[in-house]
Amino acid sequence: MGNQVELTIDSRSSNVGLARVTVATFASQLNFTLAEIEEIKVAISEAVSNAIIHAYQDQVGKVKIKLGICEGQLEIIIKDKGQGIEDVEQACQSSYTTTDRMGLGLAFIESFMDKFELKSKLGTGTELRMVKVPSQEKKQVN
Repeated sequence: MGNQVELTIDSRSSNVGLARVTVATFASQLNFTLAEIEEIKVAISEAVSNAIIHAYQDQVGKVKIKLGICEGQLEIIIKDKGQGIEDVEQACQSSYTTTDRMGLGLAFIESFMDKFELKSKLGTGTELRMVKVPSQEKKQVN
């Protein structure tokens, strides 16, 4: 692995902006377009917000954000030790809703990233892994 950073934040909505800026700044080491940086920021906002709203609900817990750059790609792992997701497959459907929220966040994340993995266990927490490759790097490979 090349460069790595780890950030742990309290699960407070006021920390979503910090997570967005930190990840965007770290990602700028690669040759992402401004549009790709915006996609990364939206994905981070959705992932961190999900941890704040769903993992810990009305409690404050920790959200860990691991960032890595290796072989021209950005890897982002977001972990919480909250309540977990009962049905991961269902939660990833764009039509999924909870009693007070539309379930589009995971669909946005999946559409903006080149790779997307979600692991969760009830009572243990959730791990979201995302990988993004700059479009200019993809063109050079093809």
